[in-house]
Amino acid sequence: MQGHRFPEGRYTVEHWESFLLSDCTGASSLPDQQVHPIALFHIPFLAGGTSIAQLFALGQAESDLSIMIESYDWEFFSPLRENISYTIRGEILSAQRLRNAREQIYDRIQFCFDLSDKEVPVARSTITWHFTRDTL
Repeated sequence: MQGHRFPEGRYTVEHWESFLLSDCTGASSLPDQQVHPIALFHIPFLAGGTSIAQLFALGQAESDLSIMIESYDWEFFSPLRENISYTIRGEILSAQRLRNAREQIYDRIQFCFDLSDKEVPVARSTITWHFTRDTL
């Protein structure tokens, strides 16, 4: 699982989508065609050729309730902007089987998606989830 690469993809945030992202967070639209950072919740999945359901399957989630979010870490090297076709590359950085303080087994899986514009890094989304294991 560690080292698994997602298909490379491309994604362009159109103005209407940027407007809705700002509006749904209660923020004003950003200047200079900047896209609200909340876009990193969905752009990596859409452009990386995957979905949350596929990540659940990849992690062998035993149910929708067996997933716990540890973190979403976003790094911005420059602002996301509307109407730019970003290249997205993703992979699984790590997969570990662990036990919590109550001796329950879980898998800690960390996904990383890099967004670039003409090979220049723009943003990185690192996502860490726990997949609880009831049957082990």
